[in-house]
Amino acid sequence: MSAIAVNFFFQPGHVYSSGATGLAQVLSAISDRYLGFTVPVALAFYAINLPLLVLAWYKIGHKFTVFTFITVTMSSLFIQLVPQVTLTPDPLINAIFGGLVMGTGIGFGLKNRISSGGTDVISLTIRKMTGRSVGSISLVVNGIIMLFAGLLFGWQYALYSMVTIFVSSRVTDALFTRQKKMQALIVTSHPDRVIQMIHKKLHRGVTSINEAEGTFQHEKKAVLLAIITREEYSDFKYFMSKADPHAFVSIAENVRVMGRFVDID
Repeated sequence: MSAIAVNFFFQPGHVYSSGATGLAQVLSAISDRYLGFTVPVALAFYAINLPLLVLAWYKIGHKFTVFTFITVTMSSLFIQLVPQVTLTPDPLINAIFGGLVMGTGIGFGLKNRISSGGTDVISLTIRKMTGRSVGSISLVVNGIIMLFAGLLFGWQYALYSMVTIFVSSRVTDALFTRQKKMQALIVTSHPDRVIQMIHKKLHRGVTSINEAEGTFQHEKKAVLLAIITREEYSDFKYFMSKADPHAFVSIAENVRVMGRFVDID
């Protein structure tokens, strides 16, 4: 999907992707215009990622690095092998559909715990060393890409590239739901069964508020609060139907969490 996005949409439309792919496009365009020869996008993409893979090997983990290496190698190979085809000269259409295809590929990769390399490696390294998420890295890299897009092809192409990055990020977010938090409020007559289910099946914590009372029948209930991810929601519904099919459950989407919440690998 990366190869299709690059060779069917980005390159023909002079539209730039985000991250390492966009930087590879910039290097290829600069070599073609100023050096008298063209560095293939696939080769530039591979060269950008190689030092990052070394960093990942020592700072993140061997298993992560091996899978990222496979992803980067296959992406580079297919970007080189898939022929460049001009489906339309319209840069806006190329920006939208290129972002759609690229975002789908990245989203499926992230959903299956696979990194496509690039700025992901730098962000993960800094987060592992400092405990902080560094979103500014992608912002700086994408800003550099936009600058070169404007200087090389005109500022309207920088704007088209911004459309690509926006579409790609939205599609990725739609597919990769692991980072989206949901709050489940459960009113149940069988709190022990529900708590045991959430602990054992979802590996999440639960806050219990006892001695609640239903106002219609004045029946004693327990109110449970749990934070899950959007990815876990289908499993939560299934296990909830087994633990207490008569429980009242309210779900709040996209909640923000302060304090300890650990993503389960």
